Amino acid sequence: MHINELFSLKGKCATIIGGAGKIGFPMSEALAEADADVCIVSTNEKNYIEATQKLQNQGLSAQGFQIDQSNEDSVKKCFNQIKNKFKIPDILVNCGVERPMKERYFEDTVENWDRSMAVNARGLFLTCRVFGKAMQEQRSGSIINVSSIYGLVAPDPNLYEGTDIHQTEPDYPYTKGGMQMFSKYLASFFAKDNVRVNCIAPGGFFNNQPEPFLSRYIKKVPLGRMAYHDDLKGITVFLASDASSYLTGAVIPLDGGLTII
Repeated sequence: MHINELFSLKGKCATIIGGAGKIGFPMSEALAEADADVCIVSTNEKNYIEATQKLQNQGLSAQGFQIDQSNEDSVKKCFNQIKNKFKIPDILVNCGVERPMKERYFEDTVENWDRSMAVNARGLFLTCRVFGKAMQEQRSGSIINVSSIYGLVAPDPNLYEGTDIHQTEPDYPYTKGGMQMFSKYLASFFAKDNVRVNCIAPGGFFNNQPEPFLSRYIKKVPLGRMAYHDDLKGITVFLASDASSYLTGAVIPLDGGLTII
């Protein structure tokens, strides 16, 4: 097969949960640019409408759908809407995240911890189950779960000193680390049905962070910078396409080398 065909997503349907966000939108854009019919899924209607309009204005195929990841009926409804509009999705990207533990971090409430588990843990389970079962039936599919380097290593508290950026809350590495192992489990579980499951672990994404956080973080990165919009595109299309047809169960750090030293 020609290399252009291997990377092409023409005729494919891609669902990106959290596809309107800072991490998710570049992934949505990349999949649409590779000729997939892109379904941007969000809890917030305004967010997915704005994101789909941006892609449609570029002449790309994009539609928006609403979901509550923590609710099984909502996940099933979203899946059926996408299937009826396009087809059974060939690609699922799990990029949606809720971070309710914001105020006191390790001293935050148990209720906020439970809310995080409902969306970020239960939500991952529900979406992978509903979409994954359908992929099993058609005996093909690619699931891409978006984790974090903080599922691989602990946050460095020295980065935050002297800034108004707070340390990473405790539920985040818990759910992101669990996502990586769950992705490996699913890769083994779905392999017989030719459904691949891989995980991306992004590092810091540039978002106009203040000094001295920015310079401290960059100093830790061998490539000497944070991630930008286009850095997410290639890995997304690679994992979604036939170019990665022999890759499953991988956790790929997209971090400029931060986690190698």
